[in-house]
Amino acid sequence: MSAVTTEAAEAAEAAEAVEPQAVVALLTKAAIFLVAVINPGTESEGTARQLCTDMSGLVKAVGFRDLSGRLSCVTGIGATAWDRLTGQPRPAGLHPFRELRAGSRHAVSTPGDLMFHIRATRMDLCFELASLITERLDGAATIIDEVHGFSYFDERDLLGFVDGTENPTGPAAARAAIIGDEEPEYAGGS
Repeated sequence: MSAVTTEAAEAAEAAEAVEPQAVVALLTKAAIFLVAVINPGTESEGTARQLCTDMSGLVKAVGFRDLSGRLSCVTGIGATAWDRLTGQPRPAGLHPFRELRAGSRHAVSTPGDLMFHIRATRMDLCFELASLITERLDGAATIIDEVHGFSYFDERDLLGFVDGTENPTGPAAARAAIIGDEEPEYAGGS
């Protein structure tokens, strides 16, 4: 077998071994959302890139403490950070967040290069993973927002609404969240 064929086979095997993020997962009782802005410089970019590479291992290391805790972390990369970190063309739907207005509601455009959506059945698992992420980014990025979510009276949000009732479930959720044939180079991503 030639070196080119061996490299191609190894690349194909590595691609099959990639585990997709848990973007379509059951709701949990605890969550932490972290938003970070990567500091200027190639060293900061390298630290952020390495954290993204290691995220699956960090989730497994913390989640191993309670296998029934359903710990997961979905990592989002902002449009500007995508350009800095990947060297790949942006996926079609990836763009800087634009300010949105709908009646009295207003979603401002905020900065953010990396977003971590950490979920588990227990807050201590979320907290431990958030601590590890923050520690790994120390000096390379600034956490600009940290929000803690939790279960509130009968799975209701703070306004009394049963959260998640409008979200698709099952195969419909996967179709809504996972990139398909419309963008083959990112198929399976989210």
